[in-house]
Amino acid sequence: MTKNLPETSHSYTEFLNELKDRIRTAQIRAALSVNKELVVLYWQIGRDILERQDALGWGAKVIDKLALDLRSSFPEMKGFSSRNLKYMRAFAGAYPEFEFVQQAVAQIPWGHNVRILDYVNDDTERRWYIQQTLQHGWSRNVLVLQIESRLYQRQGKAITNFDKTLLSPQSDLADQILKDPYSFDFLSLDSEAHERDIENSLVNHIQHFLLELSVGFAFVGRQYHMEIGNQDFFIDLLFYHLKLRCYFVIELKATKFKPEYAGKLNFYLSAIDDLLRHPDDQPSIGLILCKQQDKLVAEYALRDVNKPIGVSAYQLTEALPEELRGQLPTIEELETGLSTFEIIDEPASVE
Repeated sequence: MTKNLPETSHSYTEFLNELKDRIRTAQIRAALSVNKELVVLYWQIGRDILERQDALGWGAKVIDKLALDLRSSFPEMKGFSSRNLKYMRAFAGAYPEFEFVQQAVAQIPWGHNVRILDYVNDDTERRWYIQQTLQHGWSRNVLVLQIESRLYQRQGKAITNFDKTLLSPQSDLADQILKDPYSFDFLSLDSEAHERDIENSLVNHIQHFLLELSVGFAFVGRQYHMEIGNQDFFIDLLFYHLKLRCYFVIELKATKFKPEYAGKLNFYLSAIDDLLRHPDDQPSIGLILCKQQDKLVAEYALRDVNKPIGVSAYQLTEALPEELRGQLPTIEELETGLSTFEIIDEPASVE
């Protein structure tokens, strides 16, 4: 006799959840597969257009004719507008190697690829943004934000002493995590803001700050209290980096970099390593964020410091180029972008 299984039983609920997870995983795989096939198709169309224009001398008008004929033959498919066919041609011209298209470019949505074509001219830089999108799962809005903030030019540009204070590959990874300058445009503060104003705003916009810091940072606290001897000390911002497996101490300065800042941060790092660091953790790292920094002064200040420290400048609203102000995603758009990774999407300008 078959026993009726109540829908509310634990075993049934557990089984149902397992099935749901399996179905969702299959849906994601299917969507990724469809996206890859679509992007590869677009690359092949673009390549064929280029080859025939070159071999047969076809002019630009052939694209308009192709758009009309393809849309007539495939009315149920989007993406065959004249504008999108021109993107396909540019796409194939930008990435002539089919192997790279299959392995990397086709793994991100078409809308992402179009944005990279629109905003980035350098081939090496384009490929870097593709790899970063794959690694971090950036939404289209976040990708545009990173391009407009010139992340490629800023990444790994902080002045550090990591080569002398950290072992490889920890030193190389830490170097690449830091950037110079940091962009705090999302704070809507002007260049005269005080340290505490900047600190308060960064904490209030912690999701945006974590995005600017890069993937892997976990927020521990602000004005982190340490009692050493008979004195109280307060660290501006304390983080833990999940990939580096170490604490990150950040000190904010609303002034030009001064050599004594390195000495104070060195003291904080010694205290963190003694009081908080787990035996399995890597050495704690410090970052001094200043309104301005002089490269030579910073290099001298860090030369004989025995703790890993980086020095970077930060930019507030007034420091951004005029053409970029007001063009970054809103808080709502950024929060939406952080929570979604689009599988298939065409740019709004297409079709």
